[in-house]
Amino acid sequence: MLKKKAAASVLTASTYNNIQISSGTAGTAETEANALFANIDMNNLAGVSAADLKIIKGTHDAAENAEVQAFNPAIAAASGDAATALQNGKIKNKVLKLTAEVLGIQVDVAQGGSGSDLAAEQTKLANNIKLDTAAAGQASTAVPFDAST
Repeated sequence: MLKKKAAASVLTASTYNNIQISSGTAGTAETEANALFANIDMNNLAGVSAADLKIIKGTHDAAENAEVQAFNPAIAAASGDAATALQNGKIKNKVLKLTAEVLGIQVDVAQGGSGSDLAAEQTKLANNIKLDTAAAGQASTAVPFDAST
């Protein structure tokens, strides 16, 4: 059996504000999140470079921190349509976070690691995609957040 060689890095580290997908409208979070990782060879996850895996995990961490430190307080302080748009943005952010989490676990597994959380994270991702799709066309508001991938 031939082992595929490690791929060159295909992702570029960025700021959260440059990769966030929460602005605009709800309903397209899955497509937007997947687009950020489109250059990863999904048929050779074992060959994902260490640098790319670090960016994938950094994307998860930045989105998770934005959720807790930026979205949650902004939603708590808002009301009416503004709160709804922020909640839609939070859901889109969760799709980004969980897409990165699932991909990171899949790469870890392909490279010989443990994937014990994979099914649970995939379920969370599917649930948030459903929430985003259900809100399709509604306003979605991003929150600025200082983080890097």
